[in-house]
Amino acid sequence: MTTLTQPSDIARETLRQLAMRRIPPTPDNYHALYHEISGTTAAEGFPERALKHLAGALPRNTPEQMRFARQLDGAVAGKSWDGLKVALVDMLDKSAAEPPAWAALIRDLVVQFEARHAELTTARKRESLEHVLASSGTPETLHGRLQSLLRAWSQGVSSSEALKLTEATPTAAVAADTAVPPEPTFAAAAAAPAQTRQLGGDLKDLIGQLLENAIGVLLVETPDLADEARQLAAAVRATRSTEDIATFAARMKKFSYRLNFVAEDQAELKAALLKLLQLIIVNINELILDDQWLQGQVSVVLDIVSQPLNLRRLDDVERCLKEVIVKQSTLKKHLNDARDRLKAMLATFVDRLASFTDETGGYHDKIESCAKKISRTNDIGELSDVLDEVMRETRVIQLSAQRSRDELTEMKSRVTEAEQEIARLQTELSDAGDVMRHDALTGALNRKGMDEAIDTEVSRVKRHGTTLCMALLDIDNFKKLNDSLGHDAGDAALVHLTQVTKETIRPQDTLARYGGEEFVVLLPDTTLDDAVTAMVRVQRELTKRFFLHKNDKVLITFSCGVAELHGDEAPMDAIKRADQAMYLAKRSGKNRVVAG
Repeated sequence: MTTLTQPSDIARETLRQLAMRRIPPTPDNYHALYHEISGTTAAEGFPERALKHLAGALPRNTPEQMRFARQLDGAVAGKSWDGLKVALVDMLDKSAAEPPAWAALIRDLVVQFEARHAELTTARKRESLEHVLASSGTPETLHGRLQSLLRAWSQGVSSSEALKLTEATPTAAVAADTAVPPEPTFAAAAAAPAQTRQLGGDLKDLIGQLLENAIGVLLVETPDLADEARQLAAAVRATRSTEDIATFAARMKKFSYRLNFVAEDQAELKAALLKLLQLIIVNINELILDDQWLQGQVSVVLDIVSQPLNLRRLDDVERCLKEVIVKQSTLKKHLNDARDRLKAMLATFVDRLASFTDETGGYHDKIESCAKKISRTNDIGELSDVLDEVMRETRVIQLSAQRSRDELTEMKSRVTEAEQEIARLQTELSDAGDVMRHDALTGALNRKGMDEAIDTEVSRVKRHGTTLCMALLDIDNFKKLNDSLGHDAGDAALVHLTQVTKETIRPQDTLARYGGEEFVVLLPDTTLDDAVTAMVRVQRELTKRFFLHKNDKVLITFSCGVAELHGDEAPMDAIKRADQAMYLAKRSGKNRVVAG
């Protein structure tokens, strides 16, 4: 048989052999017979269409799934068996890798959950944890979000910011951190969907806005960095190629280093200023020991600067300070007026005494003159005249004395009234200063007032050997109430709870707002069982008295934990035990009281 070399001849001979051998003319049969006639080895074809169909059907819900899908897309687009092999091997390695360290993560979460943070209450932590558990669909997503939540708690980030941090780690973001996509080929770039290109443009605009509006505003005191931020914003919007992105990334890295130094300097400056302000306030407090009506304000400001600053709390304290200052100004004016009246009355009293002394002295002189006349006279008629003069002067001095006595009696009454008015005004001034120890919204004690009340009750327990129980209550589903009815309704619900609780507990019991929707009740001279009974009574009263919102009845309940102070136990440890018991009450179905 003659060996054929021309492709056209080989093709004709292939078709003839297919007909002679009665072989079905399929592409595979034609391909095999063609190589048999030409004497070459058939190369295995790349199943591009089948693999594209397979890649399109793959799930892309987790970071690992998205990473594998991108690797497979790149291998199919480049018709690379090696790329396909790398993708499959990598996927199998990932599936055989060790599972996430759940035990260590859960242990760290428990430690941070029980730790106390300035801006994070236990209820807020629980709320953010429940949000993460409810919104994480896969174990990988849950593990990543729990790690973000743990970092947020350890840094003392507020509850709302912690939720933002956990939501900022979706699958795409995590995949971007963990995956190293292959270099895109021209075909893959050309096949990129329009929405992907639009997403890149939107992302560049967002980065530019962040550099201009956010970072630029924060760098007002460093004009050179502010100018660089604006230049970087323009540069990121102008990026078109991989080289542009690499150049921008290098500039951004240097900028971030400089920005970090500026942030550290500003943090140190802020800390130094707060420390200086604290020293000034302490010095003022030492200078005004006699003005008790100022000490309440000084204590509140000192308490603020000793904790992390919070804008909402600063606004509440500013509003309360303004009200107290206006009230104290009015009271102080009345106090000064009362003191001026008292001084005027005392001056009149002294003048009246001097006048009475002069009149008495004149009377003595006249009586002495009459006595000399009596001793010299021998005539009864002259003696009668002298006696008439003595009687007349006596009546005059008697009337003067009577008038002076009446005036002095009236003046004494007015002085007593003025002293009472001064005492009343001083008491009101002191009470106005005490307002700074109460929560501006609910009227219950704030943290400052609660600490003072706890110190008082603990001292009483140590002196008399009595008992002290502490109850920590938290409104059930308060976030849901805020979201559905609004924050104004939420504030009104807190006021309603405070009013019902105050009217239900005993006069010697103390109610304080612990933070957010959490309250603490101090129950002196009360056993643990009696304390539980007292809080159950408050729950029942709260269910009887509905909270009205726009004439609609809204049922408010709370979960409560109660703990008794043991021996030399620190009060905060007892509150911590009450907090843990309250958490058990939440898990047991809410609207319950549990002893800790």
